[in-house]
Amino acid sequence: MTKYTAMFIIRPTLAEEGFKEIIADIFKIFTDHESNVLEVKEWGMKDLAYEIEDFKKGYYVLLKVEANSEAVAEYNRVCNISEDIIRYIIVKD
Repeated sequence: MTKYTAMFIIRPTLAEEGFKEIIADIFKIFTDHESNVLEVKEWGMKDLAYEIEDFKKGYYVLLKVEANSEAVAEYNRVCNISEDIIRYIIVKD
């Protein structure tokens, strides 16, 4: 399995429970595809460099994972269709 760093930004209008639920859903994507989540860092609410969908702030989350290609594809698919995630990226380490 390949090591990846994944980051996503959640829209700031959610309640604290909403942030935790989305993080758990993303975590589940990797665990369901037999991947290892090595580290989860919640950076919390930060100012964006520029407005995204009229938001000036976002809730940042960083993941370090060992994942297969199916898990990466599912992460990209879920983040792309989620209205609560305003930006996401995953890169090989």
